[in-house]
Amino acid sequence: MNPKTKAILALCVLATVDCSAAVSHTVSAKKSPSTLKSAVSNIPSAKAFLPNRGGLQSTDDKKHERANKHAHDVSCVARGGGEDLTHKLKIGMYFGLWYALNVLYNIINKKVLNVIPAPLSVGSLQFGIGGIYAALLWVTRLRALPEFNAKGKEICWKIGAYHSSGQLLSMVSLGAGPVSFTHIVKALEPFFSAIVSAIVFKKVMKPQVYASLIPVVGGVGYACLKERSFSWLAFWTAMFSNVAFALRAVVSKAAMTNYVGDNMTATNIFALVTWAAFIISIPVALILEKASFLSFWQSALSDGGTTIELSKALVASGLFHYLNNEVMYLALSNVHPVTLAVGNTMKRVFIMVASIIVFRNPVSLQAGIGSAIGISGVLLYSLTKQHYENLEAASAE
Repeated sequence: MNPKTKAILALCVLATVDCSAAVSHTVSAKKSPSTLKSAVSNIPSAKAFLPNRGGLQSTDDKKHERANKHAHDVSCVARGGGEDLTHKLKIGMYFGLWYALNVLYNIINKKVLNVIPAPLSVGSLQFGIGGIYAALLWVTRLRALPEFNAKGKEICWKIGAYHSSGQLLSMVSLGAGPVSFTHIVKALEPFFSAIVSAIVFKKVMKPQVYASLIPVVGGVGYACLKERSFSWLAFWTAMFSNVAFALRAVVSKAAMTNYVGDNMTATNIFALVTWAAFIISIPVALILEKASFLSFWQSALSDGGTTIELSKALVASGLFHYLNNEVMYLALSNVHPVTLAVGNTMKRVFIMVASIIVFRNPVSLQAGIGSAIGISGVLLYSLTKQHYENLEAASAE
């Protein structure tokens, strides 16, 4: 990694270390495991992976405490509370790091896949690298150790299953086609989230919200039609990854809005999900790519690469993947969901432009027009959905 990349990585590590939680954890009277083994030994046994419609159960006191805190946080964001200069600078830093991490991860990840085209194995190793990073924070008490209940264990495995399948499918898509093409197709994710939410939670949105998805679908379809870089493998794996990530979002929402244990912050939930995803992905990678991964690794070495260089590239891609998600959660905890939706939409533009500059993938005028329509449709959908949710909330008061 060059000095600029290392500097960004260092800033991200500092930004995601929850020092305040670590202090309270250190002075707590509760016993805390002090080894890597005990820090991750509570990862639960795999259970059913479909979300329960009945929601999560909790003790009344904890449930009310979490509900009151959540309502207070939402109220503060809605009315713009705490928007002083320091708060704005912090939000700006989170968004800046999030964008930088996304761009760097996609570029580094594509370079790794170009040398070692074994997406399932590379994706599994990235999960493991992120899990080890989180465990080191727990062991050194730089972050409070999560203590989850039975429902917390179940929910972590559910999210982990969706996170693992979604990420591995994305890896296959990125390996099969240009980065820009994968992100064009992945702009359809809100469409799948709307379908999953309607099926699982029996919540049907306003017709205007569904209508706002038309330019998304039309734009992506137009961008893919007769595109020179079109790949059916890249297309379908990106599409199924959208389904998996939509399911991940639905179950994650249940975990974040219900009591699932102590110190179960958004970043700690994601850390546990990463460990679950790593455990789930290991047999998949071993069964489908063990021989090919070793063959590609040896081929890379014979072409002039070294074990140290390849290992550094894998570690960097794993850290950027993990920290990217954590910084995104930190940004979400400080802004309104609409702000994050706008940021997420613009993020894909930065990734696509960066990938075109670095890899010089040819993109036709048709693909550019379709991409612009599709990404604009995502923004329109997010704003329309939030508008009608606000109207429903106001009428309920």
